[in-house]
Amino acid sequence: MAMETFVYNIAKGRVAEFLHRVDSDDPSTSLITLVPLSVGDTQANCQDFATLAATLTAPSLMVAAAADWPRKQLTQADVTDIVANNTSNYMPATLPQVTWTAPTTNIVGLLVCYDALGTNVNSSMIPMTAHVLAVTGDGNDVVLNAGDFFQAS
Repeated sequence: MAMETFVYNIAKGRVAEFLHRVDSDDPSTSLITLVPLSVGDTQANCQDFATLAATLTAPSLMVAAAADWPRKQLTQADVTDIVANNTSNYMPATLPQVTWTAPTTNIVGLLVCYDALGTNVNSSMIPMTAHVLAVTGDGNDVVLNAGDFFQAS
């Protein structure tokens, strides 16, 4: 199935809040976790899930091989405070530059999740957004410069 870019229902109206919580260490264990996917699924099949564990039960969705595409955990030091853009009237949610070293397998998508406990346990992680990210792993480093991955307006 084709991967789609969307916001999970549980995170609608909350993405900026989750990033702000990580940035302000509230709680101090909170993280943003990037989860690469080797096989995607549709918004219709995934948007209602409230945890990463539930999302991973979707009919065809598969997490990428951890050896090539490990999850990236972003801490308070990695997340910049969210400041409203009053000129264009939106609230951006921004990711820093992230690098995966020399992957040799392919991915089709990326999930951005909030993990209040910081334990990397799928059942306690809230999926916020899903993104199309088609990369052919050819042994070269993959650098993600996502910048604003979400805007609330």
